[in-house]
Amino acid sequence: MTAELICDARNTTGESPVWHPQENALYWVDIPAGRLHRWQLDGQTRHWSADEMLGCIVRSQQGHWLGAQQSGIFQLTPQADGRLLADKRASVAHARPGMRFNDGRCDRQGRFWASTMQPSMGADPVGALYRYDPITGGPVAPLQARLDKLLVPNGMAFSPDGKTMYVSDSHPSVQLIWAFDYDIDSGTPHNRRVFVDMNQHPGRPDGAAVDAEGCYWICAIDAGQVLRFTPEGKLDRALALPVKKPTMCAFGGAQLDTLFVTSIRPQGIDLGDQPLAGGVFALNPGVKGLPEPIAGA
Repeated sequence: MTAELICDARNTTGESPVWHPQENALYWVDIPAGRLHRWQLDGQTRHWSADEMLGCIVRSQQGHWLGAQQSGIFQLTPQADGRLLADKRASVAHARPGMRFNDGRCDRQGRFWASTMQPSMGADPVGALYRYDPITGGPVAPLQARLDKLLVPNGMAFSPDGKTMYVSDSHPSVQLIWAFDYDIDSGTPHNRRVFVDMNQHPGRPDGAAVDAEGCYWICAIDAGQVLRFTPEGKLDRALALPVKKPTMCAFGGAQLDTLFVTSIRPQGIDLGDQPLAGGVFALNPGVKGLPEPIAGA
């Protein structure tokens, strides 16, 4: 199966792809550049720039975007001049200076979950997961860590019924994916257990998505693959990419049967056989995805 390059974006750290069905467009971010990108089916592209690094995005019920940046959760509104108008909706007190938000998405009830990490990939377990409820979390409300003592929390996804939450840790010393029972009424994960030990598979676990059959797709960073695991944690499919560092995947297209994948373009090294690093790719996975939940919906 061949991966199609849809945008030679050359992102330093492309992340958080989100399909926008009303626009027939894919949005994603380049984290260190603080940019929100858009690619449309006709091939047109555009980007907007924020004042802080931009870790992840979700669509909001009000028609805006919510973005997890460095200092908190912001409502983001693209402007005609290429800026992202940012209105802070929730703040966070990081455990260490220089930390930023990373991976994130909404649960099936519209609560926005986002994780924090040290950009240095340090070995201190100070990464955490935060939950922002757009309905109850008024302007600049402080966020409290819901899960902590992580290094590089990643791979957030929810089962089709919303009752299982998945989280990974990408750090080379961990490389685990966990499953949690998820209380859909309170938005609380519990009963943590190992779902997949990625030390037994190629690559480290990065961003993820769940398909309509309840299977979990994870980007295997450093291995140039996207792996599909059944709800029982069994590997049943591996799709290759022409880059070594895929970061996150998302289902999109008119029938939600395309798997879009963002990637990293390493800086300061010879890219060798991966000149398309940092690009965004499309795959035909042979299965449909689920509509991405909207924050506050």
